Amino acid sequence: MSAINTLSALAKTDALSGKRVLIRSDLNVPFNDAGEISEDTRIRASVPAIRMALDAGAAVMVTSHLGRPTEGTVAAADTLAPVAARLTSLMGQQVELVQNWVDGVQVDPGQVVLLENCRCNVGEKKNDEALSRKMAKLCDVYVNDAFGTAHRAEATTHGIARFAPIACAGPLLEAELDALGRALSNPKRPMVAIVAGSKVSTKLSILRSLADKVDQLIVGGGIANTFMLAQGLAIGKSLAEPEQVPQAREVIEIMKERGADVPIPVDVVCAKSFAADAQAEVKPAGEVAEDDLILDIGPETAALLAAKLRQAGTIVWNGPVGVFEFDAFSGGTEAIANAIAESDAFSIAGGGDTLAAIAKYGIADKVGYISTGGGAFLEFLEGRTLPAVDILQQRATK
Repeated sequence: MSAINTLSALAKTDALSGKRVLIRSDLNVPFNDAGEISEDTRIRASVPAIRMALDAGAAVMVTSHLGRPTEGTVAAADTLAPVAARLTSLMGQQVELVQNWVDGVQVDPGQVVLLENCRCNVGEKKNDEALSRKMAKLCDVYVNDAFGTAHRAEATTHGIARFAPIACAGPLLEAELDALGRALSNPKRPMVAIVAGSKVSTKLSILRSLADKVDQLIVGGGIANTFMLAQGLAIGKSLAEPEQVPQAREVIEIMKERGADVPIPVDVVCAKSFAADAQAEVKPAGEVAEDDLILDIGPETAALLAAKLRQAGTIVWNGPVGVFEFDAFSGGTEAIANAIAESDAFSIAGGGDTLAAIAKYGIADKVGYISTGGGAFLEFLEGRTLPAVDILQQRATK
């Protein structure tokens, strides 16, 4: 990967002293029914960059998107006010929320302000050049610390980086790129990828890309059901995409030509209905009935896959292999999670459901790197150019 400027490098000099620093963070956190922040990992993850800039003597502005607001208005559900309150608590100093900030922001060195939901600004999502130029004039240094939005070319992730005097990566984005680069650029072998989820079609290009790189490609969920169809196995009324069977066969062939493989389940956990209290039944993969739903891999398959993971040199994990939210169908995902935790491999995991599984099984401290990105994580795995990273690379060469 090409070099990029980093906030950590700038902070070691006097380049930030007295300067105005605008940080694009990812503070898009979930809220409960009472309108309270229910999980603040992303807010806590944003603090090191803010602290780094403050400690270097900068006047700090932070912005983020929240939800999917209508441009031009800030509805009650769109405001970053609760995030400002949580940041105030985490930082141990007042973090004021600034409305209507595009035309100017008052902030002094040693202070940090939060700029209201950037997606409420007209032109944000379309990466409007006029808006980008206005925002770039607010700062001396622009910092992108939001890997979760790196796959989007928007005004605060791409446009502002074109026009700010200095554009660089924050410590969170820098760590993401380092970890992903380590996992994919020169991986320790064997390399195993777990790609699971409901649809092959949404992850087909990722599966094809990984088929050229990995030694084992483990599929799970609805994707595994489609691969079972491709191998001539009956799947009853399970979630699958029969129209994607030729593509699944193509992935299997690509792997076979490289001397690698896609392990197909030898046993599965079935039920007659999709419900937490449904009766679970373990069956050989060749004995699935017409009215069965496959909701997890079976214990024999889980043991076989766990053995492969324990012998891996590098593991990339995206997606649970069963309906782990229902305890009766969580055995496969739990076995996978524990095998990753026990493996000596460098492991990297990303995607919302994957992070939920990591939290459920308490293995966060045993995963090499947990990515904060969902779509960005997948697009990086696929080998696509991430616009927000690409523009930082361009700016670093000038």
